[in-house]
Amino acid sequence: MYHYKNILIISDNFFLINGFCKLVKKFEGIAVDYRCSAVNTALLNNTSLPVKISAIQLKEEWQEVIKNYDLVISLHCKQLFPGEMVKVVKCINVHPGYNPYNRGWFPQVFSILNGLPFGATIHEIDEQLDHGAIIAQKKVSGEAWETSIDVYNKIVQAEIELLEEFLPAILNNNYQTILPTEEGNVNLKKDFNALCELDLKEELTMGEAIDRLRALTHGEYKNAWFRHPETGEKIYVSINLERGKEQ
Repeated sequence: MYHYKNILIISDNFFLINGFCKLVKKFEGIAVDYRCSAVNTALLNNTSLPVKISAIQLKEEWQEVIKNYDLVISLHCKQLFPGEMVKVVKCINVHPGYNPYNRGWFPQVFSILNGLPFGATIHEIDEQLDHGAIIAQKKVSGEAWETSIDVYNKIVQAEIELLEEFLPAILNNNYQTILPTEEGNVNLKKDFNALCELDLKEELTMGEAIDRLRALTHGEYKNAWFRHPETGEKIYVSINLERGKEQ
């Protein structure tokens, strides 16, 4: 039997939920429920996952969480965990960044821009953003030809690998932690939004311009944009990078 038996997974990421569902089949004697943000209609209406996903608003429902669960795991949850909740129930975060660098929103975007490490971190949640004691982490590479989504996909895979290795210890509450060696830096959603609006008069080196665009290119998402100088229309921008063979 495991130390934690009633587990709540809060996630807004299809791939991580699906991966966790496969992983948790190995563990008997635990009950797992899955929740996502109320605005995530894609997950709420998804029929291909092997589990039912329902909505939760942590700001209003955290007291119910405390009553019903002894372990809460965030897998890219887009809601802040209330301080009152993390003080009472064990809360673990699987974070797509190499703490303490680029804590907060879209770590891979800011790692491309500021040259800080890419990676995944499993850590205890405290009252600060992506700040608690580190259970495990893993670096991934970020290459000059990769866009945000390329790096993000590698990070998600690293997160699954960390969960495979450390979930038994987490369920048994017998893992070791280390504290971050520094406070690091935090990037908020507003910082990302500020990056997306391109100033056509901004002076950048070619390398800086390419890095900005590859940091903001994430599959079909429309991130980078500028306004047409004459019509004011929004023009969206992405970049395609391809490795070439030497002739």
